[in-house]
Amino acid sequence: MRRVWAVLLLVAAFGMADDNRSLGDRTRQYLTDLVRLDTSNPPGNETRVADYLKKVADSFGIKAEELGDPKDPKRMNFVARLPGSGSKGRPLLLMAHSDVFPVAPDQAKWSADPFGAELKNGYIYGRGTLNAKSLLASELAVMVEIKRRNLKLSRDVILVSEADEEGGMTGIQWLIQNAWSKIDAEFALNEGGSLIESKDGAKVFGIQTMEKIPTRVILTAHGTVGTGALPRADNPYVHLSDAVSRLSKAEQPIRVNSTTRRYLRDLANLSDYAWLAPLLPKLETPATAAAAAAQIRAKNDELDDMLHTTISITSLVASEAQLDVRRMPSETREDVLTRLRQIINDTSVEVAFAPGPPMPTVQAGPRTTMTPLYTAMERAIARIYPRDAVTIPYMSRGATDSGFLRSRGMPVYGVALFLREPGEPRVRSVDERITPKALDDGVELLWQIVQETAGEN
Repeated sequence: MRRVWAVLLLVAAFGMADDNRSLGDRTRQYLTDLVRLDTSNPPGNETRVADYLKKVADSFGIKAEELGDPKDPKRMNFVARLPGSGSKGRPLLLMAHSDVFPVAPDQAKWSADPFGAELKNGYIYGRGTLNAKSLLASELAVMVEIKRRNLKLSRDVILVSEADEEGGMTGIQWLIQNAWSKIDAEFALNEGGSLIESKDGAKVFGIQTMEKIPTRVILTAHGTVGTGALPRADNPYVHLSDAVSRLSKAEQPIRVNSTTRRYLRDLANLSDYAWLAPLLPKLETPATAAAAAAQIRAKNDELDDMLHTTISITSLVASEAQLDVRRMPSETREDVLTRLRQIINDTSVEVAFAPGPPMPTVQAGPRTTMTPLYTAMERAIARIYPRDAVTIPYMSRGATDSGFLRSRGMPVYGVALFLREPGEPRVRSVDERITPKALDDGVELLWQIVQETAGEN
């Protein structure tokens, strides 16, 4: 049935060029189509999305191609380009990954088909509605709208939908290594931003300029298990259990960077977050930082996570534990590994990096908030929300593939488009969903940002 849906969608794409739907209607249709293309990673099968995007682009006369490792034809990336005069500078890159986080083993807990894009109770349900097919649908709709209106651009606008962001991030790496000239841009918009609404109605747009860095670590305990009749002091299971317990209880050092400092300071000006104000000076002093962070954690654990490296035990099998460490950008991998060994303090427990290449470490430069793209976002947000918006640079706890472009010197911003629901985050979770209004508002904001940045005005 999935294959039938995919074929019908691809065929329908040919007839899209003559429609006059609104930007919001077009975005909702694209999101519906994209959610129904199951690109759970693993295994990915992102070529399903690349094929769909290519058909849509072709039907509107947008130059586009599918690119990727020919040895892995089911995992193609997509690149499209609208040409501009270059009068304002080099291209603007819009990007959004085509794969989604797996639904299994929680599919039975969903109240709707995770790949049905069902509109129910005022929400569109489905994997990818938040991360990141809503962004991809919006970017595609903006590209199509520019082409339909035959608008003049002051710089090229490039759309990239990369494979494998939820896995090894091989899609963006392949494009950088093999097709750099096709994606090279002055700056880029990607996922990773944050949009929340305070109780007094203020919208807080967190523009992601940096992110914590995933660092995978493996603990391996060595020793002899023994028996009930002859217990062993060197039992590796006991030593590993102790090591995990020590890590879970240990306080990580507080590291306040300029981005988080400004984010917390601006939040503290809102009535919902006024409690932050007296704690901020305490974060700057080693003697009081840990206690201040603990008070922040008691109120808002998401804000606390921005202050230090965090550790999650993701697997515990026999004498081996796998750790998902999200380290602060100011720390090196070696800094973290050394600290973990000191906390564990047990020579029978080996602490080592997991196999695989490390994620790039890039800190936000002082001019990150001074680029034409960042200022365009500020202007667009202020124009749409003249009285109730706060725009702040933001460090995300989660990781994206933006770091690979940032390491090449390209400023990449996690754009904050879609208002987040109150309560537990639904990204990558059961019943991921978005309201049509949030989608409409988000694509309208993206449209304004692109016009500010690349319009011929």
